[in-house]
Amino acid sequence: MSVLQTLRERSLNTCELCSSKKDLQQYTIPPSLNENVANDVLVCKICLDQIEERTDMDVNHWRCLNDSMWSEHVAVQIMAWRMLQRLRSEGWPQDLLDMMYLDDEALALARATGEHEDAANKIIHRDINGVILESGDAVVLVKDLKVKGSSMVAKQGTAVRNIRLDHENAEYIEGKVGAQHIVIITKYVKKL
Repeated sequence: MSVLQTLRERSLNTCELCSSKKDLQQYTIPPSLNENVANDVLVCKICLDQIEERTDMDVNHWRCLNDSMWSEHVAVQIMAWRMLQRLRSEGWPQDLLDMMYLDDEALALARATGEHEDAANKIIHRDINGVILESGDAVVLVKDLKVKGSSMVAKQGTAVRNIRLDHENAEYIEGKVGAQHIVIITKYVKKL
């Protein structure tokens, strides 16, 4: 059974965050690149667009986290924690965060993206031109890059779509070139 089928079965074919039944998609929780049931959640397009910051945050939409934060699935708990952290300045999310419990391993994974840090302390990724990069962006390589540990060379002009940010180092992003996931240095990419 595929990961998507397992997620649909686990969630009864509803968004695991807001319970919508429309436009459901599989989402792999960063920084993980491996699609599996432990790292993925089933979310609707509205949730996904706000998670990946492609649309403005609708604070009232996320009141659904009052229920989903109690999910038995750790991946759902982690996403609820991250979204509550983003919204904590609203007041009510902080109350939910105070009630929420994550074990040490889940909390470490939840903190991996830096959602809990103040904006002044967050790591900002920039391309060769100084343009801010976000998770999910597409970039193009501005130089041929030898991939360490393989004989592969990622050619200049190669587009890398749906990048992931390294939340510990502003110089690194991750993406898929061909069939291989690689780490790329930001000074060798330009945002599309």
